[in-house]
Amino acid sequence: MTRTNSDSATTSVLSQAGIPNGEVTITRIFDAPRDLVFRVWTDPRHVARWWGPTWFTNPLCEMDVRPGGAILIHMADPDGVVYPMKGMFREIVEPERLVFTSSAFHDEDGTPLFEAVNTITFQEEGSKTKVTVQAVIINAKPGAEGPLSGMEEGWNQSFGKVADLLAEIRA
Repeated sequence: MTRTNSDSATTSVLSQAGIPNGEVTITRIFDAPRDLVFRVWTDPRHVARWWGPTWFTNPLCEMDVRPGGAILIHMADPDGVVYPMKGMFREIVEPERLVFTSSAFHDEDGTPLFEAVNTITFQEEGSKTKVTVQAVIINAKPGAEGPLSGMEEGWNQSFGKVADLLAEIRA
């Protein structure tokens, strides 16, 4: 996927964040059938339990899972500081693929520090499911370097929480 905003400020921020090509791709295999894994990614009650780094919670998780539907997740750190993430679903092919935008760290005018297009694919691997997240940064402003440099680790920690939730559901 190509960035829609390849201005020099975005390119500089991405380079400083360690994402010089503007893309983070992570793959994990979950010990659960694809339909269940897809449901855990599209039911806001489930997403609220796994979204974000290990010690973060999500006191608000609203998802209108349809093309053009909105996503709003309030991610809270252990000190209670809330980081809203907004987005919109672009494509839903159940149970194979989700595409949605996300933006975070909005200023008082509502302008985000960065925006991404996220493509999540769900592939059957026997009784397991291979999930690939491809996050393409389409816009990044100075100040986004810190959050962007932690994006890969944040997704990996979220995947750990997904695995735990799937094991709990299947138990």
